[in-house]
Amino acid sequence: MASQIPYAPLPIDQPVSYAHGPDSSPRPGTPPGTTVEFEWRKSTVYPGTARKFWVHLPAGYDPGRPANLMVFLDGWWYLDPAGDVRGAIVLDNLVHAGQIPMTVAVFVDPGVGVGVVEGAEQPKNRNVEYDAFDDRLATFLIDEIIPHVAARYSITDDPDRCGICGGSSGGDGAFTAAWLRPDRFRRAVCFLSSFAQMPGGNPYPALIPAVGRKPLRVFLQAGHRDLGWDRSEGNWLAENLRTAAALAEAGYDFRLVLGDGAHSANHGGVLLPDALRWVWRPAA
Repeated sequence: MASQIPYAPLPIDQPVSYAHGPDSSPRPGTPPGTTVEFEWRKSTVYPGTARKFWVHLPAGYDPGRPANLMVFLDGWWYLDPAGDVRGAIVLDNLVHAGQIPMTVAVFVDPGVGVGVVEGAEQPKNRNVEYDAFDDRLATFLIDEIIPHVAARYSITDDPDRCGICGGSSGGDGAFTAAWLRPDRFRRAVCFLSSFAQMPGGNPYPALIPAVGRKPLRVFLQAGHRDLGWDRSEGNWLAENLRTAAALAEAGYDFRLVLGDGAHSANHGGVLLPDALRWVWRPAA
């Protein structure tokens, strides 16, 4: 039986903001998980950088049972309980309700130059790490961050139980990490990906149908009022739609949600509970 969606008027000619659902706020009766902060200063993939990352363990984590793994790029933005995404709160609610498997989350910040004042904007490092069409980000996560986490916590090495999530440039990074390393990441959640600003252009509309289908499950969110939405070049909305169309035509297990928001983490954050339920759903 089809689900019935409550009526809501269609926004006309203006961006919107979406209200968070109940899974994005602490629920009475849901025990909070534990978040542990780490710092990483010895990268061989990105030498001369430092960054923080956080590991979140929902309540009920059992070291005797390897948990699913979800990596979140732009770590603190996605962890911040007062932000748009509220990743740890969402995980606590969904795991406690039995709606997703036990999932250990790793929230990884982009690197900053060693010695840079903490809190300063570092768009160059973030764009270099996330927008590049190469395997450096995946290698950094797989060879440096994840082993550090796995030495302390019990996480799976089954790629079907490993995912990666990001937004804007982080959406590029998440998609590229899964695309190039499906031996480690087979679930990708990509919000408002900035495919339009990848160096050399967006490779995916041509690349996806040109190679054999990879064992990926991909959740995409795009915004009708994303950057350049009404321009012939540099159109972030159009590049997300082209990527989604290529996935559809190639027969991928993917989901596209198109909203009326601008370039903001708001809609992706609101969708995170549904995105996690969707990527972790049992195989058909």
